[in-house]
Amino acid sequence: MVKCDMDFERQHIWHPYASMQHPAPVYPVESASGVRLRLEDGREVIDGMASWWCAIHGYNVPELNAAATTQLSKMSHVMFGGLTHQPAIDLAQLLLSIVPNQLQHIFFSDSGSVSVEVALKMACQYWQAQGDTHKHKFLALNHAYHGDTLGAMSVCDPVLGMHHIFADVLPQHYFSEVNIEALETQMKAHHHELAALIIEPIVQGAGGMRFYSADLLQQMRELCHRYDVLLIVDEIATGFGRTGTLFACEHAHIQPDIMCVGKALTGGYMTLAATLCTRKVCEGIHADGSGVLMHGPTFMANPLACAVALASLRLLLDSPWKNRIQRIEHQLQDALLPCREHPDVADVRVLGAMGVIEMNDAIDVAAIQKKLMNQGVWLRPFGKLMYTMPPFVMNEQDVNQLTAAMVNCLSS
Repeated sequence: MVKCDMDFERQHIWHPYASMQHPAPVYPVESASGVRLRLEDGREVIDGMASWWCAIHGYNVPELNAAATTQLSKMSHVMFGGLTHQPAIDLAQLLLSIVPNQLQHIFFSDSGSVSVEVALKMACQYWQAQGDTHKHKFLALNHAYHGDTLGAMSVCDPVLGMHHIFADVLPQHYFSEVNIEALETQMKAHHHELAALIIEPIVQGAGGMRFYSADLLQQMRELCHRYDVLLIVDEIATGFGRTGTLFACEHAHIQPDIMCVGKALTGGYMTLAATLCTRKVCEGIHADGSGVLMHGPTFMANPLACAVALASLRLLLDSPWKNRIQRIEHQLQDALLPCREHPDVADVRVLGAMGVIEMNDAIDVAAIQKKLMNQGVWLRPFGKLMYTMPPFVMNEQDVNQLTAAMVNCLSS
């Protein structure tokens, strides 16, 4: 077996949110199966991150392997401009059958950030086609995270988020505290120039793993109706069961105008995302007679990714996913909630297959990861947070090992 050339890796290859001059430790992975990563040094570790929340079925899944192999024998890619194919049609049909029923149109893209870019453009083009050229600003939430491309960064928290160094480069939008009074104040003052409110429903992910209530989400929807502002829900992290419902907006029984999905869409096999919208938005974009949504990624609706996504969604829907997530949620609650009593812990939060320990102070990520790895667990802490979003197929014993490692790190 050829080993990773770690000297070359350290000198030439960037990692997410990392320095090339002072790179953090990285661990070479040889293979992955089930919920475990096998490292080059022979160790196996439980992946409590589901590879940044997308590998919901775990790794080396026979059904997804078969879908990829079958599609490879036909075509791995064909341009979507002027052509179409059955994997995209089948995937679109299945997606439309499970999302909120007012969403009727799909734009496929190749990453979550790009799906957000498409959503922002949809909202702007909708109002332009109505002849309202003033409505081109967005309202977002403090602690929001929607991606790392320029448009997506512009609706991430400009102060507490990870993109503040780009503040002078990005378009300027409006932000609100995560409460209905602050939101209404902003809406009342700026609705005449707001194209949309963009939110992560129920769970704010990379901006701090913060949860809010279904009642507040319902009030946000009503506020958008009242002030004639579109509602974009970013379900990239929360979609496909993570919060205990298939989509987080189901907690409040709301119908968004535009929805973004990604991450778990292909079960972690391929990069694929989608932006869905209502008939009102779609027809509104066509209202001025132009009718062209100005976006078109090279790998739009990649057939290989669509085929794997279709197999992944079918596998999810045919599985006892609700029971699995409820069981993981109860285990996370039983193991992690007592950590609130620890003097170094600020808060503990659990929802669905998500468990978060928030510390009082910033975490030494490299040191904590080393402790976790020594206990056979892979996690990726950030800021003050040690958290897990495991694959849905993780069994009771593995969840216990995962949570025990998290708790042990507090006392070691």
